[in-house]
Amino acid sequence: MTMRVHPILAALRQHKAGTALIVLQIALTLAITCNALFVIHQRVARLSRPSGVDEDNVMVIQNQWVGDADAKQRSAMIAADLETLRRVAGVVDAFSTNALPLSSGGWSKGVRYTMDQVTATSPTAIYFADDHALSTLGLHLVAGRNFTAEEIGQVGARDSLLAREVIITQALADKLFPNGAAVGKTICLGSAPPSVIIGVVDRLQTWIDSYTETWVERSTLVPFRLLASNSIYVVRVQPGRMAGVLRDAPKALVAANPLRAIGAKDVETFAQLRADVYRSDHGMAVMMGVICLVLLATTAAGIVGLTSFWVGQRRRHIGVRRALGATRRDIFNYFCTENLFISVAGAAIGTCLAVGLNLLLVDRFETGRLSLGYVLVGVAVLLVLGQLAVLVPALRASRLSPVEATRLR
Repeated sequence: MTMRVHPILAALRQHKAGTALIVLQIALTLAITCNALFVIHQRVARLSRPSGVDEDNVMVIQNQWVGDADAKQRSAMIAADLETLRRVAGVVDAFSTNALPLSSGGWSKGVRYTMDQVTATSPTAIYFADDHALSTLGLHLVAGRNFTAEEIGQVGARDSLLAREVIITQALADKLFPNGAAVGKTICLGSAPPSVIIGVVDRLQTWIDSYTETWVERSTLVPFRLLASNSIYVVRVQPGRMAGVLRDAPKALVAANPLRAIGAKDVETFAQLRADVYRSDHGMAVMMGVICLVLLATTAAGIVGLTSFWVGQRRRHIGVRRALGATRRDIFNYFCTENLFISVAGAAIGTCLAVGLNLLLVDRFETGRLSLGYVLVGVAVLLVLGQLAVLVPALRASRLSPVEATRLR
C-alpha cells in the first residue's frame, strides 16, 4: 500500500495548482449542496404540512362594504350574507371570520394561565368563529363541544377580546396541559379575564410567517363575529361543485346587497390560497435543486477534464509502468485512488465550510441547524460522484499499450 500511495502523492505535489483547484471546487460544492438540500427539505416540509382544513372543498370570499353602517346594521348585513351563501346550490355551510390559516397575516395573543402571569406560556393564533365554523372548515372535534348560537358575540376591530369560552387545537392543549385534559380548564388570552376551554380540535394551522414557525398549530377559536368594513366569508362546498359555487356565490351576495365590492381576486379556493402563500417556498426549493444539479455537474466535469489532462501528460509514465509489468487494472486503480485522495481532501474542507455556512445562515436568516446527516449524505454523494467521473479517463489510461504510451508525439 505504501508503494502505491507514495507515487500518487508525489504526482499530486507536482500538479499543485490543478489539485488545489479541484479540491476547492469539491469543497465549495459540498458546502453549498449540503445547505441547499437542508433548505429544500425545510421548504418541502412546509409545503406538505396539513392545515387541518378540508382544502379541496373550501373557498374564501373577501367582501368590502361600501358606505357607513353602525354595529347593529353591520351585524344584520353579515347575518344576511351568511344566510344567502347557505342557500346557494352546492354550499354545505358558511361562516365569517377575521383571518384564515395559510393567509399572510392575522391576530395573535399570548396565552397565560392567570391574569397576573408575567410571561406568556405560548403564543396562539386567534380565529373568530361561530357555531358553523367547525363544519365549514372540516375541523375534527377530539374533545369537548362546539360553540352554540347563543354564545356568539360581536366585536369591532378595536374592541377588547373578552371570550368566555374558547376552542383550542390539540397542539396548544399539549403545550398548556401536557399532563391532563384541557377541556374545562381556564386560560387568559393576552390581558383578558379567564376563558373556559370548551373544546379541542385536532389541527388548525396559523397563518404563514417566520415568527409563527415554532407554534404553527397552536390556534384558538373565539366565539365572535368581527364587525368591520370588510368581511371574510369561508364557504364549504359539496364535492365536485366548486366551479359552480365560485361563480354563483359572489353573484348571490351582490344581488342580495349591491353595497359591496368583490373583485375577481377576492374569490378563491383554499387550494389556491395554499398555492399562493407557498409560492415562494416552492420557487426556493426548485431554485436550490437546480443549483445543486449545476454544481454537481460542474464538479464532475472538472474531475473528468483534470484527469483527462493528467492522462495525456503521463502517457510516457503509463507506458513505463506497463513495460515494467503493471496491468491495466493497476493503471485504472492508480487514477481512481488518486482521485479518491483529492475527493477526500475536498470533502474534509467542504465539511468545515458547510458547518460554517450554516452558522452564518442561522445568524443572518434564522434557519435551522444543519443536521450531521445532510453532511454525511453530501460527502457520500461527492465521493461517489468523483469516482464515477474518473471512470472514463481511468479506463482510457488503462487501455494504453506500452508501445503506444511511449511513442513520441
